[in-house]
Amino acid sequence: MTALEQALLAFIPWNEQEEQDRAEMLRFLRTGENCFSRDNRTAHFTASSWIVNRERTKVLMAYHNLYQAWAWTGGHADGDTDLLAVALREATEETGVHARPLSRDVFSLEILTVDGHEKRGMYVPSHLHMNVTYLLEADEWENIRPKADENKAVRWFPLQEALAQCSEKWMVQRVYTKLNERLRAWDRR
Repeated sequence: MTALEQALLAFIPWNEQEEQDRAEMLRFLRTGENCFSRDNRTAHFTASSWIVNRERTKVLMAYHNLYQAWAWTGGHADGDTDLLAVALREATEETGVHARPLSRDVFSLEILTVDGHEKRGMYVPSHLHMNVTYLLEADEWENIRPKADENKAVRWFPLQEALAQCSEKWMVQRVYTKLNERLRAWDRR
């Protein structure tokens, strides 16, 4: 059994979406079909992070070029099966911060649809991201900077304002609201 399979089995779903997505992720993982590589053009694992400040009152978001929206950080596994390492790497690459995990456990799960698009002059067909999210913390005073080929800006938002700033309705309703709810519950533990 792989470390990711163990983590998915140990994960306690927050809602029906996570329950259903976890079952599909486990099925997909067990097929072993290049599931950590973009070479699998139907679906592949990705990692994202909800980066909060020490007080847990703000979240760090990037204005993504592809989606033209404020969003979390994250990216492709590109062969790396340690998705926490992927989330940490992407957080630093996309924002400049040196975030640290508040837990090594999976924070949230989502299967995300990605519409076909152009990237570096090549067409990428529509596909699925089997996304594993981690809760990270960063110092609000640390210098932040965008990654020009991926995002235009990086900014700290109060938790509720982050939802208002995001123009992707489905992400706000199904993902970011859930992450804020999970964060409040996590802080009460």
